[in-house]
Amino acid sequence: MHDITIGPFKQAQGSIFLPGSKSISNRALLLAALSSGATTLKNLLDADDTQVMRTALRQLGLTVTDQANNVCVVEGCGGQFPVSEADLFMGNAGTAIRPLTAALAMQGGNYRLSGVARMHERPIRDLVDGLRQVGAKIEYELVQGYPPIQISAAEIQIKDVVKVRGDVSSQFLTALLMALPLVAKEPVRIEVIGKLISRPYIDITLKLMARFGVNVTRPDQQSFVIPAKTSDAVYKRQGQLSVEGDASSASYFLALGAIGGGPVKVVGVGRDSIQGDVALADALALMGANITVGEDWIEVDGVKNANGKLNGITVDCTEIPDVAMTLAVVALFAEGPTRLNHVASWRVKETDRIAAMAKELKKVGAIVAEGADCIVVQSPISLMNWKSPAEGIDTYDDHRMAMCFSLAAFGPNALKINDPNCVAKTFPTYFAEFAKVVS
Repeated sequence: MHDITIGPFKQAQGSIFLPGSKSISNRALLLAALSSGATTLKNLLDADDTQVMRTALRQLGLTVTDQANNVCVVEGCGGQFPVSEADLFMGNAGTAIRPLTAALAMQGGNYRLSGVARMHERPIRDLVDGLRQVGAKIEYELVQGYPPIQISAAEIQIKDVVKVRGDVSSQFLTALLMALPLVAKEPVRIEVIGKLISRPYIDITLKLMARFGVNVTRPDQQSFVIPAKTSDAVYKRQGQLSVEGDASSASYFLALGAIGGGPVKVVGVGRDSIQGDVALADALALMGANITVGEDWIEVDGVKNANGKLNGITVDCTEIPDVAMTLAVVALFAEGPTRLNHVASWRVKETDRIAAMAKELKKVGAIVAEGADCIVVQSPISLMNWKSPAEGIDTYDDHRMAMCFSLAAFGPNALKINDPNCVAKTFPTYFAEFAKVVS
């Protein structure tokens, strides 16, 4: 494990062309694999999480060909994977293991899915409970409710209604939505129990499913109706699909435009984005940042407040949990407290992000209070209270911790970040791109 020392920086200015969205990339890979014929995916994210999905699909007998310039061609299997027994290593990719688990449970084969140690601490019970309602046979290998899991051949019996909890992760609902059309001889209603978090990610799922020919209807906010299958190959080949830029990755550069004077422009997401994380721009505007939004770009040009300072805000982060982490570090540069509510899902991400964020923010001198479902951050009381911890900022093998804390190098001190290579999970070139716009 190595570290890097960056900053202190005074200015951020320039343009960034975003890598493809992780959420869209992994959904598109699986839908292309389940469809009939070949699909060419353009601007596909090339990072650890998408390589995990591609490797798994190849193990399942599919031809997945990586080409130059982030192009990938997937030869679809028409809904039935060629390989009926496999042992799949899913790393720490939640966007890969959850939907793939559901798709495999529909196959009538025997599969084992495991991951890194942290993946074995990330819950999957709500998805397994949903799949068991339709007859899937899934067993936990070590700890109840967590991977590794073993899927055994079973006869799937689709019911009229399948219920799933929505308050731990939206990925469980996404997985059921993508998998159940493979076997739905009659329409199936999925009912969400409790609050549905990260709702914009469900919108991504539904829009991509529609692109591949499956249109899910929504009678109300808590229900989704999957249509009956009309042919063996439920999903239709897309031909070509271009993956839009990653809105979560955009958040760090948008924040730079606010705290580093700007203008900083991100290209690849804008007003036409299907990703909810573009809402970070709205939060930055509430803090006083100058925001301009185009069709496929967003620019942040410093602060419009008379005193030239950002102001603290209180924000409901139910729908933007990932980019809420960016706001937690931006709060270092704001007057007054910033309160991020409804971030309980941070507890079950790549690390316990509430605890990790609180600990590392305190290292640089921030005043932090954490709750079960919230975090409140205030900037250091004065320049004298800013710290540059000799031990560095720990990143917990969590890509977003590393990227978020790069912003803290706009304080008065240089900052050491431990294990910066953890950004390879979603944005391998992050620190090189960061260096292009800061000075």
